[in-house]
Amino acid sequence: MKKIKSIQIRFPAVQQGNEDLKAVLVPAAITLIPAFILWYFILPPINLKSLLFWFFLILVLILYTLNKMFYGLKRKAPFSLKRPLIAIPVIVAFILVTALVGSSKLFHAKKYSQILEVTEDTIDIIPSASGSSSIALMDTASAERLGDRRIGSLSSVVSQFNVGDYMQINYQDSPVKVAPLRYDGFFKYRSNRDTGIPGYVVVDPVDMSADYISLKEGMRYVPSAYFSKDLYRRIRFAYPTLMVDNIHFEIDEEGNPWYVASIYDHAVGLFGGETVTGALVIDPVSGKISRYSIDDVPVWADVVFPGDLICDQYNNHSQLQHGFLNSIFSQKDCRQVTTIQTVDEDGDSTSYPDYGYIAKDGDIWIYTGITSVNGDSSNLGFILANERTSETRYVSCAGADEFSGMKSAEGEVQEKGYIASFPSLINIDNTPTYIMVLKDANGLVKMYAAVNVEQYNVVATASTQSECIAKYKALLAGDITSNDEDIDVGSDEGYAEKTITVAKMQTIDQNGNTWLYIVDTDSQIYKAKYADVLDMLLVNEGDTITILTNGETFKFSLNN
Repeated sequence: MKKIKSIQIRFPAVQQGNEDLKAVLVPAAITLIPAFILWYFILPPINLKSLLFWFFLILVLILYTLNKMFYGLKRKAPFSLKRPLIAIPVIVAFILVTALVGSSKLFHAKKYSQILEVTEDTIDIIPSASGSSSIALMDTASAERLGDRRIGSLSSVVSQFNVGDYMQINYQDSPVKVAPLRYDGFFKYRSNRDTGIPGYVVVDPVDMSADYISLKEGMRYVPSAYFSKDLYRRIRFAYPTLMVDNIHFEIDEEGNPWYVASIYDHAVGLFGGETVTGALVIDPVSGKISRYSIDDVPVWADVVFPGDLICDQYNNHSQLQHGFLNSIFSQKDCRQVTTIQTVDEDGDSTSYPDYGYIAKDGDIWIYTGITSVNGDSSNLGFILANERTSETRYVSCAGADEFSGMKSAEGEVQEKGYIASFPSLINIDNTPTYIMVLKDANGLVKMYAAVNVEQYNVVATASTQSECIAKYKALLAGDITSNDEDIDVGSDEGYAEKTITVAKMQTIDQNGNTWLYIVDTDSQIYKAKYADVLDMLLVNEGDTITILTNGETFKFSLNN
């Protein structure tokens, strides 16, 4: 019988397919570990509306491409990088097109203008001076000084911790600034990780005092911790898809510590129209996280809608209501919130919104002046916005902006060289009024000042807040005997010629005399009895004139 030879059947296409599959799966598997490590430290939300997620995805693709290349070189087998190298620019192009078209203000101006709902109101919404205990005048820099001084007296605390960022909240119907302690570096964390952060600082911006609150059980899940105790990592592991920001420290009415985080979404396309849809409340002791919708946020949680976001939304509301092109060219009805400019070491300037805080109805409201987009030194009105609910009210009230009010207060005590803090806004005898503190070069509060918003040459200063308000009320009622009566304007002694450009002129009646106040383009204020400077009738705002002045009062010399 003839022996039958064995038959071998080869399937080259199948073998090649297996090799191609291995060339994809093996580099992908190798990429998983560094990709997870990358995610562990960057902590992007797995959310298509997050730019950080797309950035993370591009990094992972780069890792995969490198691993595929090394895998092919090691096996001395042909490999192709065509697909991953195409995928990266495709993703970048997708992001650019989505951002420039799908989320652009140019194409979606109306949607941007409708994100924030603004209701017009009267000056009655401005807190009255009768609630002086709710007027928070201390700025963050002063709070830091008081808090650091208080912690500095606690040797067991200051050696291991420092003070974190301050947050303005409403605590038991009074405004306070609170800040948690934080670990002073990695090694201090390792030494104290079992017991956690021992307490927090409370600064009373009304009576200018600071107190340290020691906790029975330490806070373990905090932003300054590391690894699994890091608060950001704790949130990301619990909610891997949520876009979360504005993570900050607050306390409830019993003084228990919490961290509050805002849940974000985009109302315009994938990346535009940032808004807040809810909040996370985290117990830093146990690490327990509770999620709330906007309507269910606990009433003690004061800052869900941060002030910067509200200001940005108001600018969109005002400037885009008549379309994008109007906001660029004719700018009809375009307004903006009060802004401040900073200049870095390279001389580059950056503008950002500036605002103050008001304790009202158990919540913290921000307030900021509204001015034209031309950036002049006068306000058209104010907005007051609730940081817990985003309820926003607009009050029409023409007058000086906050910085002009600050300069007016500083000019009242210019011989002392005091610096005014950003003011708060109160209602005194149905008159919108800036009230602020005046600090010396060391940041210590020396005086208080009240400045009339509509006539910012009406200024009262005193060593206490209550005395300042009482003096200001008397000034409004005309009950103060003005020191201006004693000014001798007949002599030229102490006077020198000065050429100025008039920015504003205002008259005011005091004790039967009419006084003329002028403000130059450098925001310097001068005053004179109107009867002594009748030639000023020929001067208009914008004119350049030469006056005789001693720095406070003036005499008209000649018109240039």
